[in-house]
Amino acid sequence: MDKAKLKEFLQMVWSAMKRYKWLSIIISTMIGLSICAYLFLIFGGRFVFDERAVILPTASKVVAEDGTVLGKLYTENRDYVTLDQIPDHVEAAFLAVEDQRFYEHAGVSFPAVARAVYRDVLAMSKVEGGSTITQQLAKNLFLVNDKTWMRKTKEVMASIYLEQNYSKSQILELYLNEIYLAHGIHGIGTAATYYFGKPIQELSVAEGALLAAMVKAPNSYSPFNDIEKAKERRNLVLSQMESTGDISTEQLLTYQAVTIKTAEQDKERDPWLDDYFAYVLEELESDYDLSREALKRGGYTVEVAMDPSIQKIAYDHILNNDHFHGSNDQVEASFVLMDQQTGKLKALIAGRDFQLNKTNHLLTNKQPGSVMKPLAVYGPAMQLGDYQPYDMLPDKNIDYDGYHVTNADGNYAGEVTMYDAVKESKNAPAVWLLDQIGISYSKSILEKMNIQLKDQGLAIALGGLENGITPIQVTEGFRTFIHHGEWTRASSIETVYDKEQEPVQPTEQKTVNVFNPQTAWNMLRMLEAVVEEGTGSSGSFSKALAGKTGTTQHPVVDGAVKDAWFAGITPSYVATTWIGYDEATEDNYLTEGSSQATALTKSILTEIDKRTPMEDAFQRSDDVEELPEPIVLPSLIDLDASMKLGGLSILQGELTWSAAEDSRIIYRIYEQAEDGAHMIGEVEGKGSYTISPMNVFKTGTYYVVPYNPLTEQAGEASNLATLKFDF
Repeated sequence: MDKAKLKEFLQMVWSAMKRYKWLSIIISTMIGLSICAYLFLIFGGRFVFDERAVILPTASKVVAEDGTVLGKLYTENRDYVTLDQIPDHVEAAFLAVEDQRFYEHAGVSFPAVARAVYRDVLAMSKVEGGSTITQQLAKNLFLVNDKTWMRKTKEVMASIYLEQNYSKSQILELYLNEIYLAHGIHGIGTAATYYFGKPIQELSVAEGALLAAMVKAPNSYSPFNDIEKAKERRNLVLSQMESTGDISTEQLLTYQAVTIKTAEQDKERDPWLDDYFAYVLEELESDYDLSREALKRGGYTVEVAMDPSIQKIAYDHILNNDHFHGSNDQVEASFVLMDQQTGKLKALIAGRDFQLNKTNHLLTNKQPGSVMKPLAVYGPAMQLGDYQPYDMLPDKNIDYDGYHVTNADGNYAGEVTMYDAVKESKNAPAVWLLDQIGISYSKSILEKMNIQLKDQGLAIALGGLENGITPIQVTEGFRTFIHHGEWTRASSIETVYDKEQEPVQPTEQKTVNVFNPQTAWNMLRMLEAVVEEGTGSSGSFSKALAGKTGTTQHPVVDGAVKDAWFAGITPSYVATTWIGYDEATEDNYLTEGSSQATALTKSILTEIDKRTPMEDAFQRSDDVEELPEPIVLPSLIDLDASMKLGGLSILQGELTWSAAEDSRIIYRIYEQAEDGAHMIGEVEGKGSYTISPMNVFKTGTYYVVPYNPLTEQAGEASNLATLKFDF
């Protein structure tokens, strides 16, 4: 080609480019924009994706040992299930009706997207939904509140991102757990229980098809709202399953004929569960660092120690007005029952009509009254080693720098054994003993039982505390006396599992040896006497029971009662009952004291005993000695004296009296002389003493004094009896 022709050709090309310049620019721009759009769709999903949204909020539930669900916490009522738990026929039902090409496509049905955009434009609003399961999941997770025109584009972007970063199994599992199925139910795991009363693994083909049928319009196709419409939609799903080959034609006809049978729904929650449930929530926060918000989303399963039958027994008795005696019918109460072996709480009543927003009397500080004496005085005193159950304590109205103590009955014995002071709940000996052992020492023992007091006065002995303590703390403290002196924190929780069913560990739950086993056993025996013949004798319970009563004075109404307590111990359980008012006013007061709390406790224990018989006696371990029964000295000894012949014609004097049944009593024999009386001998458990030989020319006058070897106290002397020989 010569230069002229080449020049001509180049001019032609240049002329053509000038003529079609804008067309070229447009085509190039369109290609560039298409590439950008493609890249935007492929890689832009990460800006729509929200990792937090993929973590579905899952309900936490509290479950008793028999499977009773005490309650659930959730933002969305969802029991998460894995794809492995979901039967193949249930999965097939959802795929058949929602996305038959789920395992083949890349997450987006572009024809469906184009059709949706076209219809949106025509309607000038959002009318067409995503066609694939992935798109539905993306929409529900990331775009639920997005009303913009870019919503469909974002949906596609998020769907592609999900397909790139999650497996098909993961996407399907998320979808089946995310979908809403009416009545506040999220996910097919929750729906299986709600609609059919069974776990997801047990769903039939027809039941799985019904759940799949509800996805399109949950409220419309709910069997609780319109069972005929639900059945019609279910049968459509079954037809789809037949067309995809998941079921045969014969099976189709069989399943379509199946009647829809739904589980009966509880109209109201059992009110007797709320008390225990509330305590569990408190313990989860304090011991497991699980807040209410964490529980609402975390899918925890909390297995608790509550015995539902015992909880119901306690609830029914607490509602019975016959057990309560006050100025009006607003009397409140709480009840705690702990398994003494484990420290686990078997029953908890927080109030007579407790609701989650009302005062929880289990956790409210109250004046414990004389219930405090074993914990703050007698237990610590015996642990110190300087005092024992039969030591004598002053029972007098003593002035402690202006602080005077009176016994409830206004009477003073002068001195009394610790055993009797506990049994009769005397105030004066308790205050005297606290003064002897020291307030700081007493508080150091209480601190081992997690009882922290600001108080510094001797009123601690009588439970006159500034802030008081809770019924739970009382129960924990009294457990030491049945469990070899060991304290442990009360717990309602057996195990906590997270969403993956891995156990969650609580904060350290240490045990503390507060009393030695001998002190604990001695205290238990004294508390047993309280129930058998002391202040805890009200009511009736035929099995082994020890306990302590407590009554506090009303601050406004003279002679009335503010708090009534009974802390009881059986070989199996520790129980605490409190009775009082939300507020002690001139209109709110108890007309009876601890007797009503004692009788109520025994009534509850009696019903529990009917269900599971309790022990008749406490069992002493080999490492402790038995506490002897108290010795009661006879108040009158009728002494008689006579002469008789002994062996070898020796003249003897014979003193006789009626000995008491208790063979441990020692009888000391005294002879009167000019310089006073002299003890000439003693016998144990016998009603006679022989004086040998006798001087026939001498007259002797004698008397007998009973002696208690436990208390080292002498009783009243007998009458005088004279021995002389009559010629």
